[in-house]
Amino acid sequence: MNDWPAGWTRGDDPPRARGTSEDATRVIPRRDPPRRTSPPRPPPPSPDLSRGDGRARRPGRSARVLRRAPLALLIIIALLAGLGVYFFSRIARVDALRDYAGRPAATAGQDWLLVGSDSREGLSDAQTKALHVGHAKGRRTDTIILLHIASSGPSTMVSLPRDSYVPIPGHGRNKLNAAYALGGAPLLARTVEQVTGIRLDHYAEIGFGGFVGMTDAVGGVKLCPQRNIRDRKSGLRVQKGCQQMDGTTALAYVRARYFDPRGDLGRVERQQEFLSAVFAKATQPTSLLNPLRMIALGNAGTTALTVDQRDGPIDLVRFGLAMRAIAAGKGTKTTVPVADPNYRTPAGSSVRWDRRKALELFRSLR
Repeated sequence: MNDWPAGWTRGDDPPRARGTSEDATRVIPRRDPPRRTSPPRPPPPSPDLSRGDGRARRPGRSARVLRRAPLALLIIIALLAGLGVYFFSRIARVDALRDYAGRPAATAGQDWLLVGSDSREGLSDAQTKALHVGHAKGRRTDTIILLHIASSGPSTMVSLPRDSYVPIPGHGRNKLNAAYALGGAPLLARTVEQVTGIRLDHYAEIGFGGFVGMTDAVGGVKLCPQRNIRDRKSGLRVQKGCQQMDGTTALAYVRARYFDPRGDLGRVERQQEFLSAVFAKATQPTSLLNPLRMIALGNAGTTALTVDQRDGPIDLVRFGLAMRAIAAGKGTKTTVPVADPNYRTPAGSSVRWDRRKALELFRSLR
């Protein structure tokens, strides 16, 4: 039996009248479907400003360059080493530094005997005429230099005038260059050791052709005559003042002496000037980084060079570094002290050393 009023229902909820607004059909609001969106794009790479134009460098280029750099460096080192071995193999050898009774003891540092000979070997008749070197028989020395490379500190280059009147072992007293004419490199080296008290460690000799070839290989050298020079025997004709000289002119410049009232002493100063100029020019970046110039210099230097049979590539490198330092003003250039530049002897006009000062100089080098 249903005793509930119409529109009422059983339950705990309060009765609701039918037809009220709560029974009306509910309108669900319309919702648009969600829009599909693409995933966010990564930001573009920032430009490589090291290029200077704001453009981005292609990825991986730097890495490829870095990977190839060691290989390129190895190739360059191998080429330089190959050239060094080739040039060194062309150098002539001589047993110049021999042992003998009473030879001076070894001292600190390294001592070189540098000789510029008047050898005409390899010169044609036309070259001999052009260089004004004549056809003299035998071999003599125009340049004799003692180079002391200190174990610490600057190096010293001491010119020994070729007309120095000194005792020559087994041949009495004579001009220093007579030792070379009488017994070649071994007798000259022994004579220098005996008069200086310095044991020589290395020997290097270069002929006329080498002087000319090395000068032309570096494109000429700047030399500065102090006066106008007209020397008939050497063929030298130059004006005073600094100027660029080619090989032929430079050779005449270092050989000429009859125009100079100081004779042999004036010539040794020009020889030092020339050697400094050649090594300064040869060690410039424009020469070291120029393959053609380096090859020309190597050919000229090694074909006319003679060294002691015990001298090796490392010795020549040290020699070159010492000469470069002296050329740059980081060393000393001097001449053995002289008491009389026109000393009358049975061998003719000679150079007499100041014995006391000379011994002091050589003692300081030892």
